[in-house]
Amino acid sequence: MPMKTMLATVATLTMGTAAMADTDIRFTLGWKTQGSDAPFLMALEKGYFAEEGLNVTIDQGEGSAATVTRIMSGTYDAGFGDINAIIQNAATRPDETPVMVYQLWNKPPFAVVSAKATGITTPADLAGKTLGGAQGTPTTRLMPVLARQNDVDIDAIDIQNMAPNLQEPMLIRGDIDGAMVFNITSWFNLINNRQDPAADYNWLNFGDFGLDLYSNGMMVSQALIAENPEAVTGLVRAVNRAAVEIAKNPEAGADAVMAYDNLAKRDLEKARMLFSYENLIASPEVERIGLGDLDDERLARSIDLVAEGYQLETKPDAAAIFTRDFLPPLEDRQLIMAD
Repeated sequence: MPMKTMLATVATLTMGTAAMADTDIRFTLGWKTQGSDAPFLMALEKGYFAEEGLNVTIDQGEGSAATVTRIMSGTYDAGFGDINAIIQNAATRPDETPVMVYQLWNKPPFAVVSAKATGITTPADLAGKTLGGAQGTPTTRLMPVLARQNDVDIDAIDIQNMAPNLQEPMLIRGDIDGAMVFNITSWFNLINNRQDPAADYNWLNFGDFGLDLYSNGMMVSQALIAENPEAVTGLVRAVNRAAVEIAKNPEAGADAVMAYDNLAKRDLEKARMLFSYENLIASPEVERIGLGDLDDERLARSIDLVAEGYQLETKPDAAAIFTRDFLPPLEDRQLIMAD
């Protein structure tokens, strides 16, 4: 083969290889490795991202709200985080906030946990009680909204600020009557403290008393949407594929968690994964509209509630918070739980 022809052939092959190169995606979880991360970890471990032409790197996170600021900084392209944090940031920096593209948790994890002996089962029971909460967390910030929604005088509740790691120990000792928590976190913190969260504690879930907010899901940067919408479609398709599979085969989900982090406690994180499906993901709404989607009117109400809780001066437009443009067809997003 003449040298000129050979060089042209090599150049063509090189250009073709570059054109077929995978798209790099930097992805942040909401916290340290947890079973509730299983859809993302399975999509990575089973090669679902790779099949979509994506080279996804997954890092542990610093909090579901921090996912938003990590993406806003440009350090990450996508992540698992709280839609309410998008609402909060979009009120002041709408051109920089990420957009939710796959709403995974249909119910909020915000709750007050209390020993059964306190008798706290409704918001009215909070009057005269002492609650502990971490300053700035959604549960703490939204407590006044919960009180107003249920005609409870917030001044009748003694709210004490404390570090998150002190909430369950102080609750167990009886230093506080209740703790303002994320149920998916506190439930397993109590188990780690040799407590029975089902038998010995009441759970006042905000979503049952007027704060029917959405919560965690997969969000991506506005830059990724603008520059590579095909990558966003592939990212969503891969995660949805894994989320549907885990519902039918929880052991495979637990396998994926352990493949990502072999120091995780398999039984504990499998239980946390199942907790997320049973208490945060599955709902009558998901039966109707499928995984990943949300109800527009409910989102509008959520924006109003978050604006009140965080005293936002402006309310962001719903279109800046969520888009369903990248969702697979409804028939591919049906949640069928294992028996």
